Amino acid sequence: MHEMSICESVLEHIEGICARENAQKVTKVILEIGCFAGVENDALHFCFDAISNGTIAEGATLEIVDQSGSATCFECSENFTTNDRLSLCPKCGSGRIMVNGGDALRIKNLEVV
Repeated sequence: MHEMSICESVLEHIEGICARENAQKVTKVILEIGCFAGVENDALHFCFDAISNGTIAEGATLEIVDQSGSATCFECSENFTTNDRLSLCPKCGSGRIMVNGGDALRIKNLEVV
């Protein structure tokens, strides 16, 4: 499952951050996830709860902040936000666009004690 490996990676980063900062417990994890990251939020919540069991993040709340994508039009060079890879350019109506953002997944914030 794709979401399971994502959660394993996120937890690994969280443990590294907590070790560096001498944090004892994570109470909240805020992730920013782009609309084109290919992640199912409900599955991510389920996997995070399972994978964090018995770790420094056990019982932590997982908050997901959805991020829009961005694209550039090949015809008029317009840059615009979109949540659809098949969007038309809002300026000239061309379908010749290049999606260039919205596939990131990052830890935005941690609440620790």
